[in-house]
Amino acid sequence: QVQLVESGGGLVQAGGSLRLSCTASGRTFSNYVMGWFRQAPGKEREFVTYINRSGGSTYYADSVKGRFTISRDNAKNTVYLQMDSLKPEDTAVYYCAAVSRYYGGSVYYRPSSYDYWGQGTQVTVSS
Repeated sequence: QVQLVESGGGLVQAGGSLRLSCTASGRTFSNYVMGWFRQAPGKEREFVTYINRSGGSTYYADSVKGRFTISRDNAKNTVYLQMDSLKPEDTAVYYCAAVSRYYGGSVYYRPSSYDYWGQGTQVTVSS
């Protein structure tokens, strides 16, 4: 079992920045691909970004590319999501997720590919 706890959400004005953190416990963190997803009211959970086990490769949804940055510190069992130039449409509950299985790259874009999820943290961007 892996337990994931997100933090860092809040209310920010459009154009501002937030940094989310997700800390894992229970298993060897470096064995897991880590993803961030978000879910706005009335919408399905959508892929935001993921990072491979070493942190050497990252992938982003087109909607956040160039504005969001994912990173990880395996020594601290933590993955981060730096969000810059925030827009009102970024408003959602943000979830981190973990999976240890090996897949082809695009499979990690699917929420169903992940085994463990955090409780979510609210991000609200005002216009």
